[in-house]
Amino acid sequence: MAPVTVRYIVDDVDAAIAFYTQRLGFGVELRPAPGFAIVSRGDLRLLLNAPTGPGGAAQPMPDGRKPEPGGWNRIQLQVDDLASEVETLRKAGAHFRNDIVTGMGGKQILLDDPAGNPIELFEPPRR
Repeated sequence: MAPVTVRYIVDDVDAAIAFYTQRLGFGVELRPAPGFAIVSRGDLRLLLNAPTGPGGAAQPMPDGRKPEPGGWNRIQLQVDDLASEVETLRKAGAHFRNDIVTGMGGKQILLDDPAGNPIELFEPPRR
């Protein structure tokens, strides 16, 4: 199966690379220019793009809207022990949008990357 690729617009590509590699276990696949990098974890590839520059992802839409980080669409990373992951990330200064939520399908929390893009950390129910 081919990897899943998601593009995130980030304010600072260097800060995003450091966050994803040092905090969430991603590796750098490619860094061809200051405003672009590809990081991966398992079958997930993240394309990290600066909101300006010559690349296609930085170009405004016909109505004038420009790419920007943030929003609510997100990647989901499954973890074995959500509480432990959250504690480790908080000690490292990570910003969370909420507290851990427990539902029928498991536990989750929303973490922001340095540009404000959300990452859902998810712990499935124990069987």
